[in-house]
Amino acid sequence: MNRLLVAYKPTGVGSNKFLSQLKRKYKEKKAGFSGTLDPFAKGVLIIGFGSHTRLFRFLDKTPKKYRATLWLGAHSDSLDIELIDKIDEIKAFGEDTVKDAIKKLEGTLTYDPPIFSAKKIDGQRAYDLARAGKEVVLNKITSTIYETKFISYCHPFVTFEATVSEGTYIRSLGRIVAHNLNVENGSLTALERLSEGQFFYENEKPLDIKRSLNIPQNYYLGDTQNIFYGKPLDIEDLKIKDEGYYYLDNNDTITIINVSENRVKYELNKVEIC
Repeated sequence: MNRLLVAYKPTGVGSNKFLSQLKRKYKEKKAGFSGTLDPFAKGVLIIGFGSHTRLFRFLDKTPKKYRATLWLGAHSDSLDIELIDKIDEIKAFGEDTVKDAIKKLEGTLTYDPPIFSAKKIDGQRAYDLARAGKEVVLNKITSTIYETKFISYCHPFVTFEATVSEGTYIRSLGRIVAHNLNVENGSLTALERLSEGQFFYENEKPLDIKRSLNIPQNYYLGDTQNIFYGKPLDIEDLKIKDEGYYYLDNNDTITIINVSENRVKYELNKVEIC
């Protein structure tokens, strides 16, 4: 079975374990996912079965939208409820003050990623080093926060949404919101990925492949048998000759090509879409 779908990972289970559950459900051995979610997080996870795992890098997956609940005053090295070891009592804020603290996230943001992250240091995951009690020093990263939305404030819990660029650490955004309120500590008690680009959870309905791609369609004007047999394609037979990635519509299949330096290279050929 070749299929792309959007699943909803529950909290408390890792992405790999969740994928194993889906393999059993659909009775498929070959499957993969795009965009790992920590066990703590829940929400949208793009799943590919069969050859469709090869399409992940060509999908329209950004920006991403998350909903998070922040516990003001809670200290945790992981910036979530997993490792909370201290809770400070803090005064309540006016709702407008909290809204302003969230709004300040918007724009280009440079910050420290969590030490409990999947980033690698000399070939080792940062979270493995952190759990082993070793010092973890990570370079600052830069993200774009396109939009934020205040959801609720019931002291000391703040719930907000953020639409962000690829690779943004929402746990770090929670810490920044706390600092914007002059609160030293803040940890997330809940994290949900609501969408990845155009992809939302719709009861695991198969995705329309052509509408899911983030590359434009091109048209091959030569003999279509060349595509069928994987023969070299001449750039002069393409309707669009500009450099870039394109897909060709072969009715029941698609072909993804890369046009570069006046040459046409197959990236993926005859990927079934039905």
